[in-house]
Amino acid sequence: MNFIKLYKIPLLFAIISIAFYASFTYDLERSDFAKLISLYSALFFLAYLLIEKFKLNFWFLAVLGVVFRLVFIGATPNLSQDFYRFLWDGRLLLKGVSPYFFTPSSSTALGVTIEQSQQLIEGMDALNASHFSNYPPVNQLFFAIAALFAGKSILGSVIVLRTLLILADIGILFFGKKLLKKLDLPVKNVFWYFLNPFIIIELTGNLHFEGVMLFFFIWGMYLLFKGKWFWAAVLIGISVSVKLLPLLLLPLFLKYFTINRTPKVVETFWVSIKKLIGFYIIIGLTIILTFLPFLSSEFIHNFSATIALWFQNFEFNASVYYIIRWIGFQVVGWNIIGTAGKILPILVFLIVLAIAFFRKNKTPQQLITAMLFAVSIYFLLSTTVHPWYIATPLLLSVFTKYKFPIVWSFIVILSYSAYGKDGFDENLWLVALEYMVVIGVAVWEICNSKDPFANKNKIEPSNSI
Repeated sequence: MNFIKLYKIPLLFAIISIAFYASFTYDLERSDFAKLISLYSALFFLAYLLIEKFKLNFWFLAVLGVVFRLVFIGATPNLSQDFYRFLWDGRLLLKGVSPYFFTPSSSTALGVTIEQSQQLIEGMDALNASHFSNYPPVNQLFFAIAALFAGKSILGSVIVLRTLLILADIGILFFGKKLLKKLDLPVKNVFWYFLNPFIIIELTGNLHFEGVMLFFFIWGMYLLFKGKWFWAAVLIGISVSVKLLPLLLLPLFLKYFTINRTPKVVETFWVSIKKLIGFYIIIGLTIILTFLPFLSSEFIHNFSATIALWFQNFEFNASVYYIIRWIGFQVVGWNIIGTAGKILPILVFLIVLAIAFFRKNKTPQQLITAMLFAVSIYFLLSTTVHPWYIATPLLLSVFTKYKFPIVWSFIVILSYSAYGKDGFDENLWLVALEYMVVIGVAVWEICNSKDPFANKNKIEPSNSI
């Protein structure tokens, strides 16, 4: 009776959330933006109440997070078509054919039969079907698992992938809690990832594998902060082989290894350098080993060319780049994405190097905060920012005092306004609104912090969770 009395309102909110999630996944078309944003806003408000307004037990919130995800278990993703490509790659791989050597549109040259091939190709759309796979090998392994257990059913394969993604999120909850305790931060912070409707919808619902990448990465970071740098390097290498994004963060480990972190750890400079070099070598070897089954000159050419498309051909929900594009039209009269797409990654790399060499990244919080800002700057300078990309800065923010990625995870839903009943048509006013809010909140937080990378103000752990 005491449980019912204490949890009566939270349980009511949970039931309402389940109903909204069910409506979101079983009764929503991507082109119905008014309904999409209404449901999403309501779910975000309910999540805020559950996380912040009630002194709820950790395990109660954890169970809610799992239950919300299970609502999606039998649904085909309705906001993204990428999963069709995942299933294609997995089934191709299981037939012994490299997805890096054949595009779906050239399937007649395969010499093998792929179950439901026509349905998969039509589902992924002509653009996706026209290029080689850009998903790294460990990601491909999960696609192959789906093909192994449900290779003749699209829905069955979706359920397998969704189960793997739910398990990855549970792993993030497990290691996220441990890492927050180690950093002496409120444990409830992890629920801004685990109960966030953005994560539940984009990862569990739409089957994007940022969650798997982040699971290996956070597990690796936890081991690193425990002093187990060898296994941390292995896990970070695996995370790179799920999604390439962690490569961007590797320079930031420099000062963490080369500056003594506590009075109890006294190492000579050269011992620290040897550890740092060993750390990078193990990451590199792990990446090479995972790529080794596919390595060839043809693979390198096809994979690198496909990756380059994201920088030099595709554009969606960008911020700084859209301003540069507008200037290009005024000056030269055409879209300069080919040039900007080559320069902006170099600029991002130089900024990350500056953060690595000129900021204090010697403590765990300083290091994670530097990662948060490096990733955020990368996305602000990118030509393409799909909503699910924000999962990375969101999770990193959990271990810092910065909340602007939480705001970003809410307002990024505006990008779905581009998918109307008459086809794709991006509303640049809404894109501008999204980034003005995000950048405004980030600037406000930075201005109220003595050092955006130091994170010196210790946050006391919460006793309520």
